[in-house]
Amino acid sequence: MKILFPLLSLMALSLTMIIPSCNAQPSSPLSGRIETNDDWKPFVYLVEPRHFNEIAADYLGQVIDSAAIGTDGSFSFQNHIVPDKKMLFILAVQKKGSRFANHLADEIPSEANYMPIVLSKESSMTCKAQIAQFQQSFSMDHPSYDHQVLMSLRDARTEAHHRWIQSNSALPEDDSLIIVKEDLYDQYIGVMRQFADSTNSLEAALVAIRWASSNGDYERMPEFLHGQCEKWKTLQAENDFVIELCAAADKKNLPVMVGDVMPDYTLPLANGDTVSLRSLIGKRLTVVDVWASWCAPCRKENRDILAPLWAAYKDKGLQIIAYSIDSNGGAWKSAITKDGAVWVHASHLTGDSSPFMEALRISTIPANFILDGKGEIIAKNLHGEELENFIKEYLK
Repeated sequence: MKILFPLLSLMALSLTMIIPSCNAQPSSPLSGRIETNDDWKPFVYLVEPRHFNEIAADYLGQVIDSAAIGTDGSFSFQNHIVPDKKMLFILAVQKKGSRFANHLADEIPSEANYMPIVLSKESSMTCKAQIAQFQQSFSMDHPSYDHQVLMSLRDARTEAHHRWIQSNSALPEDDSLIIVKEDLYDQYIGVMRQFADSTNSLEAALVAIRWASSNGDYERMPEFLHGQCEKWKTLQAENDFVIELCAAADKKNLPVMVGDVMPDYTLPLANGDTVSLRSLIGKRLTVVDVWASWCAPCRKENRDILAPLWAAYKDKGLQIIAYSIDSNGGAWKSAITKDGAVWVHASHLTGDSSPFMEALRISTIPANFILDGKGEIIAKNLHGEELENFIKEYLK
C-alpha cells in the first residue's frame, strides 16, 4: 500500500551568444556543437524508444548510434539510417563513469542529460547545447514544428518544476500535509497534462504523457490517459506508440473514472451488518471515502473536513460511506470514535489486500469518489477546501 507523496526564452538568447552556430555537414542528417567539460564523456548517443513505455524512460531505450564530440565541440552522426517517416528519438550525453549510454537523468529537469528529438528523411537537423545542462540549453537551427513544440514543452516543464520545488520546500515535514503536497505535485504534472491535451504534435504529446508519470503509474489520472488515447486514435490510429498508449489506457487496466457508475459491492459494516454499496447511496450526493486509521492525512480529513460537512449536509441529501483498509478492527473503530466520524463505515479488515480496492483498481490512499443520486461518479479525489466547495455548491 502506498500513500502518494509529492514526490526561458533568455536561455536560448544567451546560448546563441555563448556557443557558436553549428553548420551541418551535407552528408549528416544529425549534427551540431556541444560545449563540453572534463566531467562528461566526449560522445553523444542516439537512443530509440521502441515502445511507448520506453519514451523518456531511464535505461529502457535502445542505443542505435553514437558520435564523438570533437575538441571544438562539433559532432556528426554518419552511420544512422534516417527513417522513412518521422520518428521520435532521444539524444543523450553521459557523465564519465556512467556505465550505460541509455541512462536518462531526469529527477531535476533543468539538469536532464537528454532531449527528445524527431528525425525523418525529409530534413536534416543541427543543434547546439551545453553538456552539463543538456536539455535546458538545447536549441536548434531552424527547428521544425515538432521541435518547436518539444522545446516549448521542455521550457514549460522546467518552469513548473521550479515552482513546485519552491512551494513544496516552504511546507514543514508533516505527514498530515501529504494531501497538500500531493496537490502541489499535481499542479506541477498538470502542466504536462494540459500540454498533451492542447498540442497537435503527437511526438510532443507522447513525451508529455510520459513526463506526467515517468514510472507509468496513471492511477491518479486515468481520465487523462484515456482521453489521450481517444484523441490520438482518431488522428493516427496506425501509429505503434498510439496503439500501445491505447492498450495502457484500456478501462479495464485503469481505476474507475469520472463518468462511470460506481461498481456495486457487498460491504461488511462496522455495526456487523453486510449490505451492498448501492443500497447505501444517498439521495443527492455520496462521498465514498477510502482511508485507514494509520493514514495521517485521512485522519485530518475526517476531523477537519468530513465531520463538519456531515453535520451541515446530512439532512440535505449528503451520504458518506467510509471504507477502511485497516487490518486491526480495534484500531479502526478507535479512530472512528476519536475522529467523530459518525457516518457509515465498512471494512473487510484485510489490510492492503482489500477486495474493494481491487474492484476499484486503486492502491493509493487517501482516495474518494463523489457520486450523484444514481451512483454515477461525478468527481474524485477532491480534498480539503476543494471538497468543501464542491459539496456546498452541489447541495446549495
